[in-house]
Amino acid sequence: MKFPLLASSAFLLAFLSGQALAETGAITSNQEKQDDDPTKVTTKVGISWADNYEMNDSNVTFSASLALDEARKLNVRINSDASEWRVGGSWLFPIGIMNFNFGKNDYPNGASQTNYSVGTFLPLSYFGIEPAGFQIFPMAGYTYNTGDHPGCEDDGKCAQPGFSGDLSPENGFVEMDTSGSSGYLGAFVLKPFTPKLRMLAFLAGSYGSKNEDGDNYKGYFGGVGLGYSFTKHQSVKAYTFVLDNNTYLDEADKRVLLAYTYQF
Repeated sequence: MKFPLLASSAFLLAFLSGQALAETGAITSNQEKQDDDPTKVTTKVGISWADNYEMNDSNVTFSASLALDEARKLNVRINSDASEWRVGGSWLFPIGIMNFNFGKNDYPNGASQTNYSVGTFLPLSYFGIEPAGFQIFPMAGYTYNTGDHPGCEDDGKCAQPGFSGDLSPENGFVEMDTSGSSGYLGAFVLKPFTPKLRMLAFLAGSYGSKNEDGDNYKGYFGGVGLGYSFTKHQSVKAYTFVLDNNTYLDEADKRVLLAYTYQF
């Protein structure tokens, strides 16, 4: 699938070309960055809780980052039952940060996915663009995934009109292998209200290879919330977010999330 790679490359080239039209921006040190700045390289640990709007699908996740130096860090994230996890690293450059990850995801429709991804955040403040104090980070990335999902056999109960049973072998469901790739493009926004309080927002769309129905993968994710730093070591954030796609979700997944982070 060529589109995601071309989209990401075009996005990156556009900003690199824009550098020639702007003065070189001052590089903000990690110590000066807000706690929720996606380009900040520090050692930290955290815990988060998330649930859907019906409050019947809660999940606890643990995360940690180990800064190797001022530019590189290792990242790990895992949920409480180890059904979902992610391991990777980040490399900070003067005009942005590159993130490399591989991990595993589970979806409400019974699908399981292992993915390999690369993504970037580019702070527009480097080019002197920070309208009304809003720190804008365009983001783009590419993901390749493999996995399986429940598929209905032609002669199974699940193929009968009006079927409403569970995804069990008795009803004719079998595990089917799947693979694909996709790219995303969007932005993360950080707006400090005070030295301790800030707004967080993000929105992105994704597009990828064709699914079994012959449709290209399409999706989006976005959210908004607040972050607050009690001290230079401890911070919290709370936000609501929604994600949807035409391959792994039957309907949009809407959730709230609360998180605590300790920064060394």
